[in-house]
Amino acid sequence: MLRYALTVTLSAFLLFQVQPLLAKSILPWFGGAAAVWSTCLLFFQAVLLAGYGYAHALHRYLSPRRQAFVHILLLAASLAFLPVMPAASWKPAPGDEPASRILLLLAVTVGLPYFLLSATAPLVQAWFARDPGMSGRSPYRLYALSNTGSMLALLSYPPLVEPFLNIRQQAALWSVSYLGFAVLAGWAAFQARRHDFPPPHADTSPEAAKPSLLRLLVWTALAACASSLMLSITDHISQNVAAIPFLWILPLAIYLLSFILCFDAAHWYRRDWFLRLFAVLLGAMVYALQAESGNLPIKVAIPLFVSGLFACCMVCHGELVRLKPAPRHLTLFYLSVAIGGACGGLFAGILAPRLFRGYFELPVSLAAAAALVLILLRRDPSFPPPAIPRRFVWAALLVLHVAFNLSLLHLIGRRAGGVRVALRNFYGGLRVEDEDSAFGVRRQLTHGTITHGEQYLAASRRSKPLTYYGYDSGIGRALLHYPHLQPLHVGVVGLGAGTLAAYGKPGDRYRFYEINPLVAELARSQFQYLRDSKAEIHIVLGDARLSLENESNQSFDILAMDAFSSDSIPVHLLTREAFDLYFRHLKPGGVLAVHISNRYLDLRPVVAAVCSLRGKSFVVIDTEDDEADPAVFGCTWMLVSGDPGFFQRPAIRNAAVAYQSNAKFRVWTDDYSNLFRILK
Repeated sequence: MLRYALTVTLSAFLLFQVQPLLAKSILPWFGGAAAVWSTCLLFFQAVLLAGYGYAHALHRYLSPRRQAFVHILLLAASLAFLPVMPAASWKPAPGDEPASRILLLLAVTVGLPYFLLSATAPLVQAWFARDPGMSGRSPYRLYALSNTGSMLALLSYPPLVEPFLNIRQQAALWSVSYLGFAVLAGWAAFQARRHDFPPPHADTSPEAAKPSLLRLLVWTALAACASSLMLSITDHISQNVAAIPFLWILPLAIYLLSFILCFDAAHWYRRDWFLRLFAVLLGAMVYALQAESGNLPIKVAIPLFVSGLFACCMVCHGELVRLKPAPRHLTLFYLSVAIGGACGGLFAGILAPRLFRGYFELPVSLAAAAALVLILLRRDPSFPPPAIPRRFVWAALLVLHVAFNLSLLHLIGRRAGGVRVALRNFYGGLRVEDEDSAFGVRRQLTHGTITHGEQYLAASRRSKPLTYYGYDSGIGRALLHYPHLQPLHVGVVGLGAGTLAAYGKPGDRYRFYEINPLVAELARSQFQYLRDSKAEIHIVLGDARLSLENESNQSFDILAMDAFSSDSIPVHLLTREAFDLYFRHLKPGGVLAVHISNRYLDLRPVVAAVCSLRGKSFVVIDTEDDEADPAVFGCTWMLVSGDPGFFQRPAIRNAAVAYQSNAKFRVWTDDYSNLFRILK
């Protein structure tokens, strides 16, 4: 029993420990986009499917001796992939399609080791079921043990691994652990070469019959619903807070917890109780989406969607366990589950951004889950209990289901309606809308749930900078009151609608860094700021940090950092290494302006800590909404400079808000960041 338990547990631990490790290591290369994690998960699910297919084929078509030979040979070959560390040559160039590059990068970095780790759980369970010494024991308990190992890997990463080990140390430790796994798995394969299943006629129970096509489709659909919901909710949370391992891991841990509970023992899935919870939380999530969940406090939004995910996964995986086959067919069962997981990942990670103009995968996944559960209950003769009138129950469920779907259709229609332009790609969804106001028609660019630029269409007002870039904002004051009179050289990380170009004067040079080519397309075609600017305008496509690393010293007078997508923060642009890069591209007396407006996170200590470390002075300029013009928003900027005279200018000194940096706050680096310490 020990060799089975150790092999399964270690394989699952390594399987899920490598996911945040690799995703975090490549996140800065792709602009810190939330879709990096979705694409990584798609790869991991696809390789998991391949591993389960391999386990099923090995189990069905090869003798025990040949199984051992093939598996040990592949384990030895996989050692050539160590250590698992992405090569810098995989960093994308401007114009590269990010999703396919991430998939290829991961395949080259960890493909075969991850494939063999994925195959371990079903393969070892098949060996367990053949072992005469394990007669009478359920191999499905090993699946719960496998998911427990996965859960330990995920829960240990944020508090125990990420804060104390840098990426290279993590990769080295994982590689050494994988070597230990290869020895264990090879030993288990060698021992299993002597065991085979009893002949088919030995088991005459109904469960031993080959599963029907309908049963296979139901297994696949249940797994696909849970996977799609997990990815959709992860993306929904990540794009509004930050693309960081903790917010990736939390939904995945909930997803795994449901596997552990459902496969461990039948009493964990109390069907009547969880079906009620499922219905209530589905309604609550739809209500939150209707009310624009981005406006919910983070302490409400995250628990609500995570709880909803748990209820949905418990129902999907609980129903899976109710329909599981005899051990003879367990590899086919796990293969169907893996196909469903990969289909859910394919829908949420690849198809949805190409099929939908907005973030509609979560409403669609919720609708699919509700419909699937209703179909399963309809086919179950034991539901509802005999004491309750069957017609009354089904009439009530049908009415609720119709109302639920109408709410989702209203949500999708409201988000899609009245939009001038709606585009979406790897980096997120963009909308351009026109809105009437007291000062005439105003055009708005929205990324996720956050406005990224507005402009009046009337010629008399369209040169006025709006939203977070008004004349009294931190960046407005820096541009208008910079101490030197010569033409300015201004760098801007994040283009938006191109609003800051409105400050351009003859002779000025403005250099915008923008990772999303769709943003550049919309700024040029739908807004006038870039075309009307008196400054010389350059747009550099690609991740700003990679672009700045590859450029010679730009000697910016002012460098504005404003690269947020929705309320999600690009952590790799707020680290010590990133600020060192900004300071390198500034003139000695230049000004770094960092936009830190955020509903959920207080970014002041992050910026203050690195400024104090590098001996730079800074001030906070916090403004309120302009009562005279609602299109000028309240915002918070931090202005950083090595020139004390800049902060003595009346326009800066009079607007500055006192802020004392915390000497105990740990500086963020490429290897360390802590979101919990800056939650509002």
